[in-house]
Amino acid sequence: MDTVDKYHAIKVNREKCIGCTHCMKACPTEAIRVKGGVAVINADRCVDCGNCLRACPVDAFYVDHDSLEQLSNYKYRVALFPAVMVGQFAETISEGMIYEALLKLGFTHIFEVEQPVEVLIHEIRQNVDLAKQKPLISSFCPAIVRLIQSKYPSLVEYIVPVKAPHDLAACYAIEMLKRQGISRDETGIFYVSPCSAKMAAVKRPMGEDKSVVDGLINMSRLYNRIMAVIDKKEQANTSDLRKKLTLDGILWSLPRGEARHFKGESMAVDGIHNVVKILERMENGEVPQLDFLELKSCHQGCAGGILLTGNRFLTVERLQKRSKRYPVAIRSVEKENNYFYLRQKVKADPIAPGYVFSLDADREKALEKLRKADRILCQLPAIDCGACGAPNCHALAEDMVQGSAKMTDCIFLQNRYMNEKKITIDKAKKNLENTWGKNRFDADCNKKGGRNEGF
Repeated sequence: MDTVDKYHAIKVNREKCIGCTHCMKACPTEAIRVKGGVAVINADRCVDCGNCLRACPVDAFYVDHDSLEQLSNYKYRVALFPAVMVGQFAETISEGMIYEALLKLGFTHIFEVEQPVEVLIHEIRQNVDLAKQKPLISSFCPAIVRLIQSKYPSLVEYIVPVKAPHDLAACYAIEMLKRQGISRDETGIFYVSPCSAKMAAVKRPMGEDKSVVDGLINMSRLYNRIMAVIDKKEQANTSDLRKKLTLDGILWSLPRGEARHFKGESMAVDGIHNVVKILERMENGEVPQLDFLELKSCHQGCAGGILLTGNRFLTVERLQKRSKRYPVAIRSVEKENNYFYLRQKVKADPIAPGYVFSLDADREKALEKLRKADRILCQLPAIDCGACGAPNCHALAEDMVQGSAKMTDCIFLQNRYMNEKKITIDKAKKNLENTWGKNRFDADCNKKGGRNEGF
């Protein structure tokens, strides 16, 4: 897939970046390199998981999002948020207080994303029942879908072709407003995202041409705005805005939120590095007989999203307590008239494989590059120090065969070449500056990074 077909919510502030290796080491797809003393993201490999943002000691990574000022562009303004947003707030703050604060901030309608979860349960079960090859893989987490699409393209056919919950909920909100006589042209659907991957999925959706969501709101920013206007003495009764919410919906984005509907024939894995290990085993045919595989990029599911302000374990605990106040999802969506419209909308197109990790589109050339990379690896020290600006020796060897790196990028080889009089000290210094920037190696007790990164 070409880079123009991808959108990434994760950006790098070059002014803040100190060119350390924290992000590069944390990236599960080896999408980051350090060039000229600044982190550079390979757009093809990035899956917007946000691990780089978590790892950065100077907050050089940030998430691109829309402003609340966009609300003024619409007569009717819908806040579409997942249940995990409520889970961030202390027990002294009720659901009603949060809903009332959202209305104060300018929203006219409020929908929690998981309200039509019955439709998703029904559709996923049907797909599992009809599948000839199993296990089917959840399409809930867009970071995982992108990971499979690019790094494990042979597994894309296992992904369940259903819409993302936020898109399905947006369709539900639009239909409910339409029944009230509210025009779509006058309505803005604003999704409050817990992570960068879901933001990227709205801008460049997978399995459909265009998302029906109109704007993206950073959940951590909205949390702060809510806390600024919240009234501890709740006035309005907003319970009717949650009448379609269920226990299953509230737990949907947490570990086993989906898998629990498939009893013993399912497995749930959270944390993208854990997911990578499972996908590698699945690609090698080493996963046990299962019907359904739930994979989530963040630890503790969306409760661990990078745009949440609360502790993920406390968030999970609060959501589990909250869910007990709600009924379980209905088991037959055919009997629910409100969901007839959504049953026509829930299906998504199959995901196309990306093959971005291939060394070359031509098989013969790719094999030759692989052999060349193996020969280069024989020369490298296998220390995986990251001093070359790549995350490990294998990544550096791949960069070399692709023409984006050279042998002298390895400081150990460079030292050997200097001893053998193949390059000069000045040339070696210039090579290091190309990666780490000028004056990087001057003594400075105030520099950020290393043992001083607590600054």
